[in-house]
Amino acid sequence: MSGKAGSEVKICGISTPGALRAAAEAGADFVGFVFFPPSPRALTPVQAGALSASLEGGPRRVGLFVDPRDELIEAVLATTPLDILQLHGCETPGRVAEIRATFGLPVMKAIGIATEADLAQIDAFAGVADRLLLDAKPPPEATRPGGNAEAFEWRLARLKAIPVPWLLAGGLTPSNVAEAITVSGAPGVDVSSGVEGSRGVKDETLIRDFLRAVRQM
Repeated sequence: MSGKAGSEVKICGISTPGALRAAAEAGADFVGFVFFPPSPRALTPVQAGALSASLEGGPRRVGLFVDPRDELIEAVLATTPLDILQLHGCETPGRVAEIRATFGLPVMKAIGIATEADLAQIDAFAGVADRLLLDAKPPPEATRPGGNAEAFEWRLARLKAIPVPWLLAGGLTPSNVAEAITVSGAPGVDVSSGVEGSRGVKDETLIRDFLRAVRQM
């Protein structure tokens, strides 16, 4: 079960069995496990393995990495079967292609958007990544590349043809996700801080509210 026909939903930064179960029961298509220590949602490979194993089946598992060394990805995959590798750092198109070839898994590349000029990155990454994620470019003082509750101007996403599946991220909440999909034309959405009751802690009710808002469109 997912949102409206064609709308995919990813709940990122899952860190507890309750949040994982809530995302699955509400119909999320993907759940994201964060492997970036500065994030309040970060998991170790061992923690992620136990968390994923707490729910048989369910949404596809996405591992979020920021400029990772191969050794980190290897350590995660040794404990946690992943369906997609999400790269959320300053990886070049060449590095994206290298990771995809090395690990034999689909790759989703996040692109930070602030102005129309940032859309130029899409062409370079669409040729090497299986999916893209358009996120708000983090503010200068940010210590994390995502999960900062910032939104970009959603209409910008309509100014560029995106030839691969993609998700819209950045500042989404249960109250604005329907508008965000309408304005951006996004075929899917990714939420993290917008379904948290406190910093880094998912709220199961907000997860359900978010999925309900997408389904009711």
